[in-house]
Amino acid sequence: MHPRIMRAASRPTAKAGADNFTGTVLQDQVFAPEQPSRLRATRVTFTPGARTNWHKHAVGQILYVLSGVGRYQLEGEPVQAILPGDTVVIPPNARHWHGAAPDTMMVHLAMSETNDKGEATTWLEAVSDTDYSKVPAKLD
Repeated sequence: MHPRIMRAASRPTAKAGADNFTGTVLQDQVFAPEQPSRLRATRVTFTPGARTNWHKHAVGQILYVLSGVGRYQLEGEPVQAILPGDTVVIPPNARHWHGAAPDTMMVHLAMSETNDKGEATTWLEAVSDTDYSKVPAKLD
């Protein structure tokens, strides 16, 4: 790996696929893994109501909320509101989802790694409108 500056204009914005997301979600790759590192980071913009499917990460995931109001849910736990400056640390293989609130966009930085087998994310079924619409738990 060589030191360098990766200019923003060199990394186009991509629309996330409907097979793993509900609503309009835009992704900007911040950086991809380069050996020996296995870390990647993506800036993800969720329009109001947009969200991921249920999914899990082999080595876990860290989300850092940059702007807007979001929602996050770990399977078996209540839906949580996430706000700018919040960091969500998700353990390896924990089934979860995240996205924007119904009436507000949300932008977060998503960081994850691949494991020794090259696995990173396992995508699962869509989050139901009923589950998404649950009122988030009161903030701590």
